[in-house]
Amino acid sequence: MQKWIMSGLFFAACAFAIVLMFALPGKEEVAEEQKPAMPAVQLDAAAAEEVVKATCISCHGDQLQGGMGPSLQQAGAEHDAEAIYSIVTKGRGQMPSFKEQLAPEEIANVAMWLAEKK
Repeated sequence: MQKWIMSGLFFAACAFAIVLMFALPGKEEVAEEQKPAMPAVQLDAAAAEEVVKATCISCHGDQLQGGMGPSLQQAGAEHDAEAIYSIVTKGRGQMPSFKEQLAPEEIANVAMWLAEKK
């Protein structure tokens, strides 16, 4: 009797494993979800500065010198525009995501503007 129970449990575990293999996303799909695609925009420095003044200075300072958040005065030396876009869109550490507050194009414009600061 125990052999039948063990065989049944083994068969159920194998069936469950097969279902998971086809149901879980692959590495490529996970990587795609983790890195949001930055839309192509033309850099508008004035618009980027306005967005930064409205949303970023409370944590990063009025001159982007840092405060609660890190200094962004040389953000481009550490990250390219796509990395900055990803950080602002998804958030990182104590920084919240801004995908609900800003349009993707606004985030992309700010990311390009910050990437030029080296």
